[in-house]
Amino acid sequence: MTYFLKADRFLLENEEKKDLYLQVDNGLFGSFVNKVPRNATVVDWSGYTIGPGLFDTHIHGINGHDIMDGTAEAVQGISESILALGVTRFLPTTLTSSKEDLNAAISAVKKAVQQGLGGAQSEGVFLEGPYFTEKHKGAQNQNYFRDPDYAEFQEWQQLADGSIVKIALAPEREGSLEFIRAVSREGVLASLAHTDAGFNSSTHAIDAGARNFVHLFNGMSGLHHREPGVAGAALTDARAFAELICDGHHVHPDVAVLAARTKGDKLSLITDCMRAGLMPDGNYELGEFPVVMKDGIARTKTGSLAGSTLKLIDGVKNLYAWSGKPLYEIWHRASLSPAASLDRENDLGSIAVGKVADYVVIDDDISVQAVAVAGEMKYCKERK
Repeated sequence: MTYFLKADRFLLENEEKKDLYLQVDNGLFGSFVNKVPRNATVVDWSGYTIGPGLFDTHIHGINGHDIMDGTAEAVQGISESILALGVTRFLPTTLTSSKEDLNAAISAVKKAVQQGLGGAQSEGVFLEGPYFTEKHKGAQNQNYFRDPDYAEFQEWQQLADGSIVKIALAPEREGSLEFIRAVSREGVLASLAHTDAGFNSSTHAIDAGARNFVHLFNGMSGLHHREPGVAGAALTDARAFAELICDGHHVHPDVAVLAARTKGDKLSLITDCMRAGLMPDGNYELGEFPVVMKDGIARTKTGSLAGSTLKLIDGVKNLYAWSGKPLYEIWHRASLSPAASLDRENDLGSIAVGKVADYVVIDDDISVQAVAVAGEMKYCKERK
């Protein structure tokens, strides 16, 4: 099917285009034109802005669902819930847990994808753990921490039919560099997280193939002027991406702006959202830990932040307001940068000829009005 989109402006990688028509052909973006052919189908979003679909590469759950529930229904619930928030692609994300629970979570994602997801589409599994260390454990269960085991990872990858695309670990664990080299050769994004490693150890991990830092400043040794730590390596090494949770709680707004300036297009906005997202304050669970959400902030009983309840579109709004940068630039930190971290930038993440036609229609308040996946409208808010 071929049709044309009309909007006041389109958010492109390095600019905005205004008052044009954008062709969508068989689920892919085509070219911009000033006039459409006679009898062409036009989807008119005059008065609105269109940007590429958002891509959340780190999300555990939302709306009462969690990947660690180990059910296809939970995966489907997450997919459908985040679609209305402008997310068209995501990585179902696990937690450190028992091997049995991780097997169940991986199997559930595989089953849900085989059944067909009704909302945002999975681009593969993210294993957050279990190869972490204790000091910056956050809401990860230290009872299951251990050294990286490539044979174990291969078992999970076989169970997942090769769909594990990202894994996080602490580089100070024994055998980590060999593990990073091995998974990187397979195209899996090795990421650093929940680690007390130093700057040099982090740099050695990047040399070995690690190309991503999980939730920058959280779950890692901090920046010091004599020992830059994991955070310092993340900020200063241009080879690596860094994830950022822009809810104003995990990272101070001014520090978020500093990270955005420093990392540029190597900054990926994420949510790290857990099941309490979109839910009222109250008692929840994150993995095996009880969690209390108050005023929208989820914490364990010890006071540690337990993931977030952030909507990715709100992360975009926040960094846009804090930074003063153009919306098209900030928007792509939540679409193109995540795609690029997984080597998917040629297919996803921006409006360009030949890319998958995932797009989001927003109003002047950056509120989602409609969402399309591969050119097909999947969500549309009733117009007033």
